[in-house]
Amino acid sequence: MRLAILSDIHGNLPALEAVMAELERRQPEVVIIDGDLINAVPFSSAVVDVIRAQDWLVVRGNHEFYYLNFGTDRDVSGSRDGDRWGQLHWLVEHLSPDQGQYLAGLPDDLSLFFSGTRPLRIAHGIPGHNRRGFVPEQSDEEIIATLEGQVDDDVLVTAHTHVQFDRVVQSPRSQMKYETNPHAYQERQNNQDRSWRIINPGSVGLPLNGDVRAQFALLDSVAPEIEFGGWKTTHVRVPYDRRPALEAYATSGMLAAGGVMSTLFYWELVTAEREIPYFFRWARKHYADPKASMREAFIDYVAVTGREQHVRQRDPLFNGGVNPQNMRDMR
Repeated sequence: MRLAILSDIHGNLPALEAVMAELERRQPEVVIIDGDLINAVPFSSAVVDVIRAQDWLVVRGNHEFYYLNFGTDRDVSGSRDGDRWGQLHWLVEHLSPDQGQYLAGLPDDLSLFFSGTRPLRIAHGIPGHNRRGFVPEQSDEEIIATLEGQVDDDVLVTAHTHVQFDRVVQSPRSQMKYETNPHAYQERQNNQDRSWRIINPGSVGLPLNGDVRAQFALLDSVAPEIEFGGWKTTHVRVPYDRRPALEAYATSGMLAAGGVMSTLFYWELVTAEREIPYFFRWARKHYADPKASMREAFIDYVAVTGREQHVRQRDPLFNGGVNPQNMRDMR
């Protein structure tokens, strides 16, 4: 059996269309979307319509919750601040109530038991925590500490970090087990090691591993003795024309409405690097509360670090990540 796992599309319709063309060639039997359909790139509405027209399995990610929680008592702190959350305000205005109802009805994770295959757990982060992801640089010990007590399944398909990887981690397990049959109560020792397989398909719409191509994964069922957990992973990367998505930041009004955050998402689409953490890491060193002074902090960041020039040199539109007029408006 062949599965295709797509995640972190983030409103990037051109990237999704390129991946769908590749799916036609690869012919998976089931397609699974592992969260974050929306936000960051200006085509969220079209992406939702394309996905719900397919016979695909879909779970929610944290960006669906930013949208669904907006204006409720579950809302993120400070969400009314246009400098920090203008991108979200724009998104709320551009999704219809019907599309919102579709997102509201999606599950947060899936447990899949396809005939003749090993079980799979699908979650955007880990079950119950959609912002807990993993990166290849983490130690086994750090990953195990996140999984223990949270994930019982052998194979977890995760997402959120926008980085492709496939890894097995193992934790020695030695603990007392108790029979629960009242007529056969006894202690028994369990000294078996505990292993997990962690698979991240990468990001379709906003990869952050230095490769700008749209990324996803294929999982083929195999014997467990061949691959732990019974699934063979193939990471796929698909080239596509990013220019329509980059142009849409200005033509859709997202860049003007979203300010610093929309600019940083634009930069990430250009570079496939972690532009948002880069900025906040710098800002925290130079501002007591960078979120309260985002525009000022970002203008200083651009002036001091030369990061805008780095982005400009890689921008297929050849006009940089932020044009001079936008920078003047931000002042």
